[in-house]
Amino acid sequence: MSSVSPATVSVSTTPSDVFTARRTESHDIPTIIHHIHYMTERLFGRINVIYLLETANLAVTLINQKNAAVAHALFLDYPNWSCVDPAYWENFLQRNYNEGRCTPLNTLFLHLFVAADERAVHCSQEIMKTVFITIPELHFILLFIPSSENLGMDLADAFKALKKVSDSDENMEFSLFMCERHHYCAQLHIRQARVEDHDDLTPLFTSQNDTLRETYGEYFLAELIEAQDEENVAVVCEEEGKAVGFLSVCSKVNIPLLHDCFDLGPFHGLCKPDPDDVLKPTQEPSDIEQMLDSEQDKAWKTPESLGTEREGFRPIYKGAVNAFCIQLFCIKEQHETRSLDFLKFVFKLFPDRDFCIISVPHMVPEFYLIQNFVRVIPFSGCTLDQELYVFHRSGLLKSFLVRAAKSSDIHAVEELIKTLELNSSILDDLSNYLSARRDPDGTPVQAFVAEVLNQIVGISITRNEMDIEYIRSHYNIEDFVYFNHHRREDHGHLYHFALNPIFHHYAKHFMKEILRLSYKTCLYYPIYPQTGEGKFQNPCAHSLTSALHYMVPVRPRRQIVYPLEKLGINAPSKQVSKDQAKYALNHFNRKLSLEPKVSVNARIVVVGASNVGMSFLETLIFCPHLKFNNLTLISTHGLPGKQILGKKHKQFLINSHCFNDDDYALMSLCSWINVVVGKMTGIDRSAKHVIVSKEKKVPYDHLILCTGQQYQVPCPTGADIRKLLTNREVFQNWGQKYTGVVPSNLFILSDEEDCLQAMNWVKERLIGSPGNVIVYGNKIDVYPAVEALVSLGISGSRIHLVHPPLQSNVTSINNNAIEKAVDKALSQAGVSVHHDSLLAQWNDGGHPDPIVHASFTTKTKPFKLQCSAFFNFTHKRVDYDTFKAVNDACLVYDGKLVIDTNFHTNDVAIRAAGPLTKFSNIYYANEWTHSNFNSKEVGFQLAAAMLNLFDPTLEPVFEPPEDMDRLIPVYKGCKVQGGILPGKYYYVHIYKPGIPTRLDVQESQPDYGLAITTGDAIKGNYFRIHVNRYSLIETITCFSKNPLPVSNYIPLFGQHERLLNKLCSRWKEGLVTDLYSYLKEPWALVIYHDRFIDLKKELREILVSIQEENHPSMQELVRQVVDGELALLERPKTYLKRFYKQTVYRNLLEKSILGYLNYNNYHLPMFAWPGIV
Repeated sequence: MSSVSPATVSVSTTPSDVFTARRTESHDIPTIIHHIHYMTERLFGRINVIYLLETANLAVTLINQKNAAVAHALFLDYPNWSCVDPAYWENFLQRNYNEGRCTPLNTLFLHLFVAADERAVHCSQEIMKTVFITIPELHFILLFIPSSENLGMDLADAFKALKKVSDSDENMEFSLFMCERHHYCAQLHIRQARVEDHDDLTPLFTSQNDTLRETYGEYFLAELIEAQDEENVAVVCEEEGKAVGFLSVCSKVNIPLLHDCFDLGPFHGLCKPDPDDVLKPTQEPSDIEQMLDSEQDKAWKTPESLGTEREGFRPIYKGAVNAFCIQLFCIKEQHETRSLDFLKFVFKLFPDRDFCIISVPHMVPEFYLIQNFVRVIPFSGCTLDQELYVFHRSGLLKSFLVRAAKSSDIHAVEELIKTLELNSSILDDLSNYLSARRDPDGTPVQAFVAEVLNQIVGISITRNEMDIEYIRSHYNIEDFVYFNHHRREDHGHLYHFALNPIFHHYAKHFMKEILRLSYKTCLYYPIYPQTGEGKFQNPCAHSLTSALHYMVPVRPRRQIVYPLEKLGINAPSKQVSKDQAKYALNHFNRKLSLEPKVSVNARIVVVGASNVGMSFLETLIFCPHLKFNNLTLISTHGLPGKQILGKKHKQFLINSHCFNDDDYALMSLCSWINVVVGKMTGIDRSAKHVIVSKEKKVPYDHLILCTGQQYQVPCPTGADIRKLLTNREVFQNWGQKYTGVVPSNLFILSDEEDCLQAMNWVKERLIGSPGNVIVYGNKIDVYPAVEALVSLGISGSRIHLVHPPLQSNVTSINNNAIEKAVDKALSQAGVSVHHDSLLAQWNDGGHPDPIVHASFTTKTKPFKLQCSAFFNFTHKRVDYDTFKAVNDACLVYDGKLVIDTNFHTNDVAIRAAGPLTKFSNIYYANEWTHSNFNSKEVGFQLAAAMLNLFDPTLEPVFEPPEDMDRLIPVYKGCKVQGGILPGKYYYVHIYKPGIPTRLDVQESQPDYGLAITTGDAIKGNYFRIHVNRYSLIETITCFSKNPLPVSNYIPLFGQHERLLNKLCSRWKEGLVTDLYSYLKEPWALVIYHDRFIDLKKELREILVSIQEENHPSMQELVRQVVDGELALLERPKTYLKRFYKQTVYRNLLEKSILGYLNYNNYHLPMFAWPGIV
């Protein structure tokens, strides 16, 4: 975790006392407990440190030069003793201490402070200073202690006692102390710049950037200050009479350019209202009424619809300019969090302007000043190389009050939300709250409004989260909270959230107040997917929330497919195992309320919605502390997973099991990325933009190419079969591009959209009418395609499966038993199979559209088939338009796009991954490409390489040694292919990445290992597991008449066979006769659990660490035995077993395993754990 703020290093009078502040983490808990002593409990009470850390808004730890923690402090937004209701402490302070300055926005309470005794005083001062620097809005830190106690020396210098109002009638058992900002980090003094400030400011500018001096000369700053007039003003902030920051503003703004590039509707175009303004084409709401955050509807609409709605009509503004712009800004790093102090002074200089704007290049990290601004959404056609940020003068108001809604607020709320699509839903829920405080189903509801100067500027409606068991079991919520330390009623469900964009920088405070006032610690916000028709799958659709930026997306968890009938009463509860509509979950908790989030404005453009591309985007959007504002996907058919209501068309192609519709629903990519529908036809590297469909330009800072390879239109050999030619006399160039007319009844299936179109065409044109269907190719996709056609109602006698000659000796299935079963199923269905046949002509060389008949050559006699539909599954190649775009851009292409081991092409701004690519020849590994590996893993590693550019929490990456730089990366995740094959056989093959080799050749190798096979392929109960020579599971092949729990079988890859209840020995003894039943037994379910890998890591850490003095670790002991360093009087295995049992290792491992089963008992109730036996 990064430091709390940039200015966290301090030096005391003692040279050795150099401290750094960081956020407290869970591994600090033992140190905190160690520092708690008798006086700590007298001042703060008996404290559950884990619970307090879970609910703290801010927790700070000081560490010394040796990285040892020396002090800790925890801050919350309500009093540290239960002397007042947490929701009403403001009135309490006003009534008893006449202290009206303290508000929830500017006040925190100290709930715990501990430190090493010898440094306690200094540490308390440093922590207070750090907190005030980190939170600019914070002005007061309060502390209640029992009246009978005295504040210790460590806190006495920081806190001063407040006097109780003499006429207060409450019996005060506690004394109140206050620590104020001005003693540590006062607001900066702002004034207009003078020429004398040049000497103070020049080193500041030079230390950050020398470009201005090189461009405009040595004294550019003095000239800028001297040239001030009514339109151009320069101001400085000073500390102790010395200028430490500079801001130059100008009242001239290029409004027409901004109107062309950005959606300024929510800000009335940065112009004054004028009677001649053209704000709406028909009866649409006026633009002033659209002062709600323009992003509120973004996550619920597809990017395509967004572009149409937003750019179909653009308002015309006739009024005077209502904004000034920041031209130059610089401030010392230690004062960066006080940047907003400039704005109050600057707005006074321009009393007739309401907006301050600033534009910054996309590649500039978001600095503190613009974190308080609202980012303006650019139009999709914007090519301006800048981001625009806006701040309204009302945003300086500090009277931002959050309170429970009242009946008198209804009219103001109606005005606030009347332009939102779901405004009626918000008003209905508000009505439920005001009338009954409950939903119609009885669930408690709470409504809060945000108020500034007695005007409603925000509305939020929450309810108790009633589905928390489902959330815990289906989402990795424990990445963010310790679930057991939150009560059931602590979890809230965010239904609606709307906030005027003027106060967007208070959105996180608004949510923090919702938690405090509703007595919650966590909020959850689901986003349900849309159907193909654009309607919400869930009838209880929520309004979109501008707070989404401050929430974190929660990764879904892989679920076990339970054999419910076999488990009986030992099955998980229905709350865990129920099947309900999938949704993407977003989360907010108290710990996140003051946690900064890094916005990344770099334009990252991904070309191709392949598995690699989706994995790359998934990894980026699930980074909790990063927010990518400019992720763009260029795809021929847009985002995958849109057709969530139908699945039959997906049976046409083999399934890689990387992503499915549920996965896309759980990610909600449309909430985070922009989509450009079209095909990449060009790349302009100098201008850094991609040309889409030969017309649209998409600018980029980082371009990611992962288009993959697709089936192409086959190129007939042109052989005249009347001459009775054979394959030997015909030349076939599989890489040749077809240049003729593409037949309308030729189908090239590359993705779900192609399959859907093909299925609809077959239903409309072929079912109920005569004609043959030709399926051409020898890739494995031909088999699910044939089965899909049969399942649609096409008689097998009308289907011709034509295999061209094999280009290698490895078949697509590579398993003789399964191939025989498939051949038999094809024969029984009446499908005609033709081997070693090359496509010669369509329509005897005449006009090919539509294909009426197709002719083929063979090893012997050619033949001709009538054809109503032609499906091609021959070689996959890089699409020609992609090749031409890459080649014309002078990217190195050698059969595939050439990359290095870090995914770089020969352009540093362009990376590529997936089957599109190959490694450079310098690696001498032409046989190995990304095609050999799991695409999801490749996409993850690509994202990991990119994150090093943006994530400040990652360690810097150093160049590898020269000898290591010549090794290609080897990814270890398994590859999967599965589908429904002819005969309605369910097939899945899970295997180790590698270069394809015939199965019988592999089995003939002496170090092959053991193949465990049960069942018969023709009967549909075939199961084969290959255990390699290291006793690790390397291949799993299933061929069944019943649907397969593939997600259960994938985690078995790479596991030791003994983990499967000593599979090899049991099979050799004849105890395993059916692997399907064997792997459904309750003991196996723990291996399918998504956190089983974490358990293995924990157990290994125990074994490799030294647990007892004078005893080596288990790992070290095994090494000594293997290396012969020990003179043993017994068998090594017996000695190791005895050592394991006699030492503490056995107890530690058993304790860890039992703890795992106990903690995850909601998923694994079939296991006994301590307390139930």
